[in-house]
Amino acid sequence: QVQLVESGGGLVQAGGSLRLSCAASGRTFILYAMNWFRQAPGKEREFVAAINRSSGDTFYADSVKGRFTISRDNTENAVYLQMNSLKPEDTAVYYCNARRVFETPPRGGLGSWGQGTQVTVSS
Repeated sequence: QVQLVESGGGLVQAGGSLRLSCAASGRTFILYAMNWFRQAPGKEREFVAAINRSSGDTFYADSVKGRFTISRDNTENAVYLQMNSLKPEDTAVYYCNARRVFETPPRGGLGSWGQGTQVTVSS
């Protein structure tokens, strides 16, 4: 298992940008595909973005395609989510997730999870 800690959330106006970070512990980070999910109040958790182990392949939910970019730095054991053109409907707790298999999209609650970071977009 890998331990994950998210950071970078906050309050931003619509149209603004935020960059989320997820720091992973351990020396096996390269073995994991990484995902971002989010959960808004009263809603189910939903997939946002995925990146495979070597960062050559990415996959996005239709709702964020063209606005969000997932990336990873295997030397720093970190994955990032650059969020641009934010909308109020992007307001949610964002979670980092690590899995041994790259799925497009990943489903269910498998793998390791961070504690989440709150993103709030005001209109």
